[in-house]
Amino acid sequence: MQDNRIRKLVIVGGGTAGWMAAAALRRHFQGGPLEITLVESSEIGTIGVGEATIPTIRGFYQRLGLSDIEVMRATGATCKLGIRFNGWAGEGQSFIHPFGLFGQDLRGIPFHHYWRKLAQAGEPTDIADYSLGASLAAAGKFMAPPRNPASSLSIFDWALHFDASLFAQLMRRVAEDNGVRRIDAKVTKVNLRPEDGFVASLDLHTGETLEGDLFIDCSGFRGLLIEEALRTGYESWSDVLFCDRAYAVQSEGVGDPMPYTDVTAQSAGWRWRIPLQHRYGNGYVYSSRHVSDEDALAELKAAVPDPPLHEPRQIRFNPGRRKQAWNKNVIALGLASGFLEPLESTSIALIETGVEKIKALFPDKDFAPELVDEFNDWSKREMERVRDFIILHYWANKRGDTAFWRDCNTITLPDTLQRKVELFRQRGHFVRYRWEMFQPASWMAIYAGFGLLPEMVDPALDGIDPKTLSAPLAEMRKAVREVVAAAPPHGAFLEEYCRPVPIAAQ
Repeated sequence: MQDNRIRKLVIVGGGTAGWMAAAALRRHFQGGPLEITLVESSEIGTIGVGEATIPTIRGFYQRLGLSDIEVMRATGATCKLGIRFNGWAGEGQSFIHPFGLFGQDLRGIPFHHYWRKLAQAGEPTDIADYSLGASLAAAGKFMAPPRNPASSLSIFDWALHFDASLFAQLMRRVAEDNGVRRIDAKVTKVNLRPEDGFVASLDLHTGETLEGDLFIDCSGFRGLLIEEALRTGYESWSDVLFCDRAYAVQSEGVGDPMPYTDVTAQSAGWRWRIPLQHRYGNGYVYSSRHVSDEDALAELKAAVPDPPLHEPRQIRFNPGRRKQAWNKNVIALGLASGFLEPLESTSIALIETGVEKIKALFPDKDFAPELVDEFNDWSKREMERVRDFIILHYWANKRGDTAFWRDCNTITLPDTLQRKVELFRQRGHFVRYRWEMFQPASWMAIYAGFGLLPEMVDPALDGIDPKTLSAPLAEMRKAVREVVAAAPPHGAFLEEYCRPVPIAAQ
């Protein structure tokens, strides 16, 4: 019987996406005949769009044998309990999207119905007071979640703010230690097989020709293989996601870092502030249709509170996705597969899920169309679900002070998002589609933060006197406050566990 297995996997491009893929796939196929080669040029810089992650990153590197503390020490990381939105729901208003649950479900009825019934009876409370993750973040404190939580009130998760370039270096070290071959070279030509248009090999500027059976394109927005060679096509979502540019600048760290990402509404977009142990990351994501580059740059410079470490650099992008993430024998990963924007820190998470899809649907040399179709359908729907979640933030804004925010209020929602919003507004029901990155608690945080609340509560609560809810919900809030009061400051956690080892960037 002919051995039809993939023997040569070539990854084009390093950076976060390339080295995450190399490290994870080498680990997954350890002991097998698969050879993995990554080609990148040290003369070509990487985008490094964001430094914030969501909790799935911790599972990713733990599967590589790395601990939280190891990664934090290697990348100058801080803890992230969620995202604080400043000014999105109105000037002077803030709310936190935490990585955790709100309250306790009772009798099989979701907590938010009890919370709404109490509010409708004249006792409104802040839903964040029922979230340990949100309350810890607001207090600037951090503690590891309990392994065996006593109740859902104790359930929360966390992610990292890290130096993306240092994380890529860490992934490279893991990959090369496990046998990944790296070639430092530029690709000068992509050679296609004349009989079927598949990629056969790459010509490098060193004179070497690199053959492969399967190629992963991590070449960034350029899409060297997936677009320049295979002409796959791109689906733009600029009609519903207006932001298409960003300025990014790093600055000196001042004071104890907060355990959350700050995102603050600006005139034509939003500004991020991300704390690391050794510096801060700052940026302004904006719509070029609503503000000039010069004014956006001035707006960012005026808002950064500490000395910059370099001049801000501009990043231009077209929000959307590649029409096929897998075309012939090329799979696009990271920015080569598409990009939405940095809001909600989904870029690295989509690299993680892309790697998982490759593992689950890894082909042989026949490249069965069923595998390709499933991968593309999975990728398409996942990107659409993330797109919908991000659109919600803009569409629901309560600003109206500039043309940008007013235009966001008039976005025509995709049918999938319209259905979600209406079912929640009418009945407090969460629609859950296949391949969703954000779960109901995250949607609840955004709905509540913007005041999008159910018009009715679960009819099963009709027989409950709202007065009887006051005491148990007060006990929930008290339990959260007591845990937060006893938790150490975020800075103390970093000092104890992360700072004994010098940060590589210092």
